[in-house]
Amino acid sequence: MAPPSFWSGVWQNHAPGYLFLLPWLIGFLGLTIGPILTSFYLSFTHFDLLTAPRWAGLDNYMRMFTNDPKFAASMRVTFVFVIFSVPLKLAFALGVALLLNRGMKGLPLYRALFYLPSLLGASVAIAILWRQMFAGNGLVNQVLANFGIQGPSWISNPNTSLWTLIILAVWQFGSPMIIFLAGLRQIPQDMYEAASLDGASKWRQFWKITLPMLTPVVFFNAIIQTIEAFKSFTPSFIISGGTGGPINSTLFYTLYLYNEAFGFFRMGYASALAWVLLAIVALFTAFSFLSSKYWVHYDD
Repeated sequence: MAPPSFWSGVWQNHAPGYLFLLPWLIGFLGLTIGPILTSFYLSFTHFDLLTAPRWAGLDNYMRMFTNDPKFAASMRVTFVFVIFSVPLKLAFALGVALLLNRGMKGLPLYRALFYLPSLLGASVAIAILWRQMFAGNGLVNQVLANFGIQGPSWISNPNTSLWTLIILAVWQFGSPMIIFLAGLRQIPQDMYEAASLDGASKWRQFWKITLPMLTPVVFFNAIIQTIEAFKSFTPSFIISGGTGGPINSTLFYTLYLYNEAFGFFRMGYASALAWVLLAIVALFTAFSFLSSKYWVHYDD
């Protein structure tokens, strides 16, 4: 065992560092690790916030997978949202980044304007605006009426309501666009010059040079945007009024979790839902990293 003088010397040398870290450590242990462990315990209990938790074992998970049609509906809606919104957002972001990368004048202004939706898109105000735009007498139908088209009430129709949320997600393309633009700036221009001398068209240069060189950026954006899509909550809550309607067509998984926790005070069941969502995101991320060796290129 080290002598006391050793520990006193360590403390004297490192005490300032530990003191500066103390606020972060308190927050990390009390506001992150503590709630995570508590949530894991509560997922095996029945807890309504008013009485003490009652141990339930795997009852919450058994109910979730065998006797909860709303769980299945929320999973279906969420996966449809993720499958369509993420590729469309990335494709749109890449297209805009390619246009901005051509060296147009006023690039900083355009870059800021295109990034603005990513800052505002998840806000309550934008969700309310989106609800008004796609209402039966909203701006979208007013524009269509000028062409003689009678548009439906987009957010009240179960066949179109989810697509309004997908369009809202795609509109928030600014963040991946900025990352794509940074990746495009890192591709050596002499590769394009050599390809042009060999007679390669712009389309062939995109498939043989641009896209392969951008695969690390595509990989990063795909993971980040997919996680964000799984976590999406505010648009569904505001546009559907917190119900996930019509007919559960906008019942995102996070909205269902919120309703179980704060609408019906089934905190134990909501904790189990949260851990299932964590497992889904973890499985997706693990699969993405395992499959990346087949399509992500880090070398020339």
